[in-house]
This record gives sequence, C-alpha cells and structure tokens, in this order.
Amino acid sequence: MQPTIEQLLDLGPFSWAALLCCAINGILVGVERQTRGKPVGIRTSILIISGTYFFMSMAVSLSPNTLDQARVLGQIITGVGFLGAGVMMTLDGKIHGVTSAAVIWVLAALGMMIGLGYLQQSVVITLLVLSVLLGVDRAENRIKALRRGVHQKFHSRKVSRPKP
Repeated sequence: MQPTIEQLLDLGPFSWAALLCCAINGILVGVERQTRGKPVGIRTSILIISGTYFFMSMAVSLSPNTLDQARVLGQIITGVGFLGAGVMMTLDGKIHGVTSAAVIWVLAALGMMIGLGYLQQSVVITLLVLSVLLGVDRAENRIKALRRGVHQKFHSRKVSRPKP
C-alpha cells in the first residue's frame, strides 16, 4: 500500500508554515550578513533557525510538561553559545566576530519562537534585528565618534612608487 500525498506531506510535529517562516527569517538576516561578507550567511541563518525550531517543536510535542520544554530551551541556548564562541576570534589584539556571534544567538531565539508558535512575532523581531544591523552601521558611517577601536574602518590609499 503506497502512502497518499497527504501522508507524504505530513511533517508530524512540524508545520509547513513554520518552516516557511524559518526560511523567510533566515533569508532576511542571512542576506544582510552575506552581502557584507560576514561568516553567518543565508544557509547558516536558515539552518540555525530551522534547527532550533526542530528541537523546540519536538520538545513541545513530546512532553506537555513545561519543565521539560524549559530544559530543552536551556540546552539550545548553551549549545548555541558554543557555536557563537567559535565565530569570534582575536586579530591584532582586537576581538572580531562578536556581532556574528550575537546574530547566531538571535537566530536561535527566532527558531525557538517559531517552535513555540510565535510565527508572526518572529518576523517582527527579524525586522527589528535588521533595523539594528543596518541602522547602527549607517550611524557608524555618518558619526565619526562611533568609528573608534574595533569599529575603525581602514581605507587603503594608493601609494605611487617611482618606476625603475
């Protein structure tokens, strides 16, 4: 007996609407990061949101006990912290990748929101995250005082060398 189309499309504790929401949020944040050449791009963003959504949805569906769901939430947060720590590095005495690590943390939170059924709210939060990423960058470019320390931008100057 072959399965019906409905059976093939049944995702169990997961929903197509939630997966679409994961993809949309991941694409929005991922495009912003990828166009800037940052380590957390489109694929990574979608996978982080989707992974946390899967874990949270399974916890919600397997256990009506909110204590068990809280444990899963805590473990996701811990695991994502390690993932974010792997993105940060020190170069010339300056720490780089902190924003990318924070983005990973927010992506995981978005996946947890979707897993708990807050799809529309996750889109609003994604738009707020994008406004922070884009808005602060514009402010840093316009206000010189904000471009100090690790936020300093170096512009290469062409040096003319005498021809031999």
